[in-house]
Amino acid sequence: MRQIITENSPSTSNSKNRRKSEVKEISFSLLRVPFFLEPHYDESKPFIESNRDRLIKKWGGKQGWEIQKRRHDLKGRGMAVGIPHFNLDRLASNSMASHRLIQHIGKRYGLFVSEALYDRLNVYYFVEGHALNDKPLLAAVAAEDIARSLAQMNSTEIPMSEEEILDFLCSNEGRREIENALRALDRLGVHGIPKFIIEGSRIVDGAASPDVFARIFRDIVAKGRVERGPVFGEILGVGDDVISQGSYTRETLFENIANHVV
Repeated sequence: MRQIITENSPSTSNSKNRRKSEVKEISFSLLRVPFFLEPHYDESKPFIESNRDRLIKKWGGKQGWEIQKRRHDLKGRGMAVGIPHFNLDRLASNSMASHRLIQHIGKRYGLFVSEALYDRLNVYYFVEGHALNDKPLLAAVAAEDIARSLAQMNSTEIPMSEEEILDFLCSNEGRREIENALRALDRLGVHGIPKFIIEGSRIVDGAASPDVFARIFRDIVAKGRVERGPVFGEILGVGDDVISQGSYTRETLFENIANHVV
């Protein structure tokens, strides 16, 4: 679940080829909004079952599951964007701790760092097959990735240690904000993912074509303003100062697209 916050800004280009009308760019902040596929999973257990077993049960047996596989074609869509393998037997678990961690890192270090961690955890879960509630392993992977991101930014901030992250994961810090966000999604009528919320109110299915998003962003540029702010910023406790810094620079956005991460 994602909320996109957009901001219009005039181009600073002085090129003589510049169009007669002032050229504008859109900068983006991507705010992750937590969503639980299996909210009943026991938080005290590192994992509950394999994703294969989960899906077979969800679709009423192997036959129903095979029908859904052909309908969704997740493997084909993954290969189309350079992801050759989804680990079908990945370990499914409660994801409260990992959601709390992503929000905490965003507030502490900024959305660039939390987005990089989110990308790393996508590989950790979907490709490598690790459980998101395996807290010692999650802490180790997160500590390494946070340190890498801060070094890439030439930041002077001290990265959280593996021990600090594990202590956080074993606490309840940030739980209230996650629960508030889940209630807000329910009020908005969001009961499945992926979804994008743009301008605080437009809900777009994550499977929509690029043209759909392009039309929305062109409409924002034409209006010259964003109608509503980041409604989930306040709910999740993410300050305007953090959101205004953005989650992707132009360079990292294109780098991630080239690497088939975004």
